[in-house]
Amino acid sequence: MTATTRSDRIAIVACGALSSDIASVAARRDWPIDIHPLPPLLHNQPHLIAAQVAELADRLKAQYGRVAVGYADCGTYGAIDEVCAERGLTRLGGNHCYDVYAGAKRLAAEFEAEPGTYVLTDFLAISFERTVIAELGLDRRPDLRDDYFHHYNRVIWLAGRRTPTIEAAAVAAAARIGLPLEVIEVGLAGLEAELAALISVA
Repeated sequence: MTATTRSDRIAIVACGALSSDIASVAARRDWPIDIHPLPPLLHNQPHLIAAQVAELADRLKAQYGRVAVGYADCGTYGAIDEVCAERGLTRLGGNHCYDVYAGAKRLAAEFEAEPGTYVLTDFLAISFERTVIAELGLDRRPDLRDDYFHHYNRVIWLAGRRTPTIEAAAVAAAARIGLPLEVIEVGLAGLEAELAALISVA
């Protein structure tokens, strides 16, 4: 792709956990978006996210007419906002991707109803063994499961695509940590609305 072509496109520095859904929405809407994902496992070290977003955004600004950030705050405690403010960038709304999918008010109501709620997205359900079990060392020390999860009382799955494969993964994930699963079908409308706002002002 030439620099001239890229000047008419928007580069999105995206969380790897969102990149597939962003690509799906962009393709359906025929938006001129190129997605540049960062590793989803950065969420296990959120203090590293902002610096990597900044580094990638700086590289892309030389190649694209516009750059936007496909992250919510994601546990950075405002660090991503500082990166965006310094560079004139915009990001997805909300404190985390759960807000992006379900809406902040709806999610807050779920936490108010049951504070001990563990949340899955489609990505987390499918990758649970790698992104949660292995990262916490529970594949090697399953006896530590209750130490990690004893404050939780349920799992909710924010189902973007309720396919049999993803649903089976969500059921397995909840069973893995010994909690009941509740399904909330959110679809991709929330993400789509956030992306539409993002690229309109990027």
